[in-house]
Amino acid sequence: MIRPTPEQLSLLRGFERTAFRINDTVNRVPALKSVAQTFLRTFGAGWVHVCTRNLRHVHGLEHICTLNPDRGVLVVCNHRSFFDLYVVSCIMLRECPWIREMYFPVRSQYWYERPDGVVVSAIMSALAMYPPVFRDQTRRPLNQYVVDFIADAVKRPGTLVGFHPEGTRNKTADPYAVLPANPGIGQIVYAARPIVIPAFILGLGNDLPRQVVGNFTRTGDPVHVVFGPPMDLSAFYAESPRLRTYKKLADHLRDRIATLGHEERRLRIATGGRDYAVTTSPAPTPSRGDE
Repeated sequence: MIRPTPEQLSLLRGFERTAFRINDTVNRVPALKSVAQTFLRTFGAGWVHVCTRNLRHVHGLEHICTLNPDRGVLVVCNHRSFFDLYVVSCIMLRECPWIREMYFPVRSQYWYERPDGVVVSAIMSALAMYPPVFRDQTRRPLNQYVVDFIADAVKRPGTLVGFHPEGTRNKTADPYAVLPANPGIGQIVYAARPIVIPAFILGLGNDLPRQVVGNFTRTGDPVHVVFGPPMDLSAFYAESPRLRTYKKLADHLRDRIATLGHEERRLRIATGGRDYAVTTSPAPTPSRGDE
């Protein structure tokens, strides 16, 4: 398993060092990771299922249920709510018995800078919010470890990695306006060649108590999750490994997620849900691949 270099670790500050050591230990020691995964498959997936089942509509389940992967799977998803990937991954945990370990790169703010961030991460994800991504320019070299670690992890069968290509939440008025993609996801996919599953989710809020109450009273907004089929990215792998290739690949993943957003909108309206779109451009035409 890839380890950070001493030079990379030296960039950590204050409590970050302790937080990173705790998270790294749980995600690196097989016995601890196994316990964490058992916690997620039972308690984690269970309470998410109970607290969303009255509002949740899942489409494209056949794309994940039929998987028998010979390598890791990377699910790329839009980012509107704090809980998007949590719900998507818990759906996959219930449907995919092949998942043995999960990782969700997350920005370092809060999760690695404060003790309560570590506690919440432990309760919500069994510390699977790893490795941390840094936005501070002086610590950007640490992000190369993120690329190296995830690229190595998704080469292993049984691994699921969740990633938001946008890198930050879409806070605009239009939830279908997928933000620009970070080339880092393109570099990871290019290096590791995982099975890539695109997903789009909409309907979750950022107020957890209100979200849960809305589920049990059936007054909350419907939550639609759309999974797409595994993506054929072979055309990108034929190109040379450089930043331009990584960016084109990342943009292609983003376009596929945006296309699923248009499908989610169609399904939502067809089932009587309200139209969230403020301005909706024509569905993007994928530049290449199987779409």
